[in-house]
Amino acid sequence: MRISARADYAVRAVLELAVRQGGGDPVKAESIAAAQDIPHKFLEGILGDLRRAGVVDSRRGGGGGYRLARAAEEITVADVIRAVDGPIVSVRGVRPTGLSYAGSAEPLLPLWIALRANVRRILEGVTVADIAADALPEPVRALAAEPAAWENP
Repeated sequence: MRISARADYAVRAVLELAVRQGGGDPVKAESIAAAQDIPHKFLEGILGDLRRAGVVDSRRGGGGGYRLARAAEEITVADVIRAVDGPIVSVRGVRPTGLSYAGSAEPLLPLWIALRANVRRILEGVTVADIAADALPEPVRALAAEPAAWENP
């Protein structure tokens, strides 16, 4: 499985907004791009996708910028990734539930569905607020703490 640059940048941008939300003022895209080392033009497209998905709001003008559209506790990492990349797990661009296999490949379908379920369980179980507070849920921390998680086979 691969996390796209768009998804990584989107999560980082939303996290930056969550951390700055307390100030009350919208945050300019240039400021987010500089803080997270994200190419500004690329970030503008990502922020547009996040706005259309209802993850962020924007305001034009001198005092304009971006802010979270709802509380960081209500925005999951899955919400952000779906906003910029679409379905979380797909096989050849198709959701696993839309696939069918025949013959010796039949056992692949439940494997892909199980993979999708596990990825969703993690990404839907972590909110932007969790990351901002450095308080990942314990099951996620436990998975990340496993020595094999850091090894490349």
